[in-house]
Amino acid sequence: MTDPRGFLRIPRRPVPPRPVEERLDDWREVYAGQALLPLVSEQALRCMDCGIPFCHSGCPLGNLIPEWNAYASRGDWQAAAERLHATNNFPEFTGRLCPAPCEDACVLAINTDPVTIKNVEQTIADEAWERGYAPPQPPQRLSGRTVAVVGSGPAGLAAAQQLTRTGHTVVVYERDDRLGGLLRYGIPEFKMEKRHLDRRIDQMREEGTKFRTGVDVGGELDAAELRRRHDALIVAVGATERRELPVPGRELFGIHQAMDYLTYANRVQEGDYAAPPVTAEGKHAVIVGGGDTGSDCLGTVLRQGALSAVQLDINPEPGEARPHAQPWPVTHPKVYRISHAHAEARGREGIDPRLFSSATLHFEGDTAGHVRRLCLTEVEPAARSPLPGTERVLPAELVLIALGFSGPEQGSGLMEQLGLSVDGRGNFARGGDFGALPAPPSGRDAAGGRDSPTGADPASGRAGRDGEHPRTEGVFVAGDAGRGQSLVVWAIAEGRAAAAAADRYLTGSTVLPAPIAPWDRPLVA
Repeated sequence: MTDPRGFLRIPRRPVPPRPVEERLDDWREVYAGQALLPLVSEQALRCMDCGIPFCHSGCPLGNLIPEWNAYASRGDWQAAAERLHATNNFPEFTGRLCPAPCEDACVLAINTDPVTIKNVEQTIADEAWERGYAPPQPPQRLSGRTVAVVGSGPAGLAAAQQLTRTGHTVVVYERDDRLGGLLRYGIPEFKMEKRHLDRRIDQMREEGTKFRTGVDVGGELDAAELRRRHDALIVAVGATERRELPVPGRELFGIHQAMDYLTYANRVQEGDYAAPPVTAEGKHAVIVGGGDTGSDCLGTVLRQGALSAVQLDINPEPGEARPHAQPWPVTHPKVYRISHAHAEARGREGIDPRLFSSATLHFEGDTAGHVRRLCLTEVEPAARSPLPGTERVLPAELVLIALGFSGPEQGSGLMEQLGLSVDGRGNFARGGDFGALPAPPSGRDAAGGRDSPTGADPASGRAGRDGEHPRTEGVFVAGDAGRGQSLVVWAIAEGRAAAAAADRYLTGSTVLPAPIAPWDRPLVA
């Protein structure tokens, strides 16, 4: 165990990012080149090795946090890496991208500063690669079964790696020209350099996973035909149907969906473009949406040289302390948080770039049809209705819509070709073992909510006799496609659980871990 009094004598000290002026001049990671080991090892000593480690409840992966904290505090990076990889296929991703709900569930968070779990996790993962503690793990023998995985985001990659290591022959199909899904084209380089993704994919290739890029399953390749070629199929296409902003002036030039904009910026880093087709350079930029995607856009427009940058958030500004209605440890509290992009935008003046409790009324353009102004209003917090007399106008020459996603992409062909149904949230419906549920007979409602419809067998994940459908037999749904948009830790947990379900379907039993069930959700107030 760690020092039982470490939290009393050692204050919380997160790894400091690079200076703002330095990192705005490049696209390298915020923490690139920072000295981590002495600071992280000392911070790991603050872990109390609680009798009941509530940090586990904050993470769907079930990470063994006190165990790898203890090893990291002693500098035993090999043992720490083994415990970290026991529950997480890609800790170098989560250590960089996850907002760390485990820290909010830390026992110390009751009345003091929690352990810097995220910093420790990233350091262990990076040290594992540097020291050769993350070798490929090819299976000792092959099962003779084949599995197709549609989508190469974190859920698809996690499912593929788990199934490959257990002996199945796995082929991952990705419609983009490169692997990684939103990890590749949605996450900016300054949050995660793509070398980490490439390195992990190389490891998977050495283990035996096969990859096919530029293949549009549901489009040029019939999904039903793909299912017939393989013994099982996992749908992990994410929730990429973007929410729109239906206000007057939306048709003006210069208004773009955030994911298109981020993809262009990432393709510049990949070498596809000398300059992005859409840039914020020399423009007044406004980002509509207060979430992580909006923050990613903010950091990107700053690096492209925007004249100004404002982020609109319809939610009220949260307080500094955990609200009583969001109790520890079961909720990830809505408190005032500053991302690295927000810190960059605040600059020396210290002015937050976000306008809280604000909603867009309409856009105004010039005679050539280009957006020039955004008219907004303050909103009443509960009903989100406009407050009369609070209208104002912002200069806007580039507007990025970052309002999240509403489910799997419509019109992809997957639902029709595989005979899938959707639940009440617009995601692909599935049974208790991640098995896809068939489309109901004409006139019946699709599945909705937590429970499976009549005729579904939750134990097997297959449609029961009353709802049997040959195209959904052996089809599983993992990640945001079945859950809705969520965090990278939930995507990896979904991939691991779906892999266990597919392995059980193929062999009758499984030793693969299933950290979550399809209906599990983080608790929110």
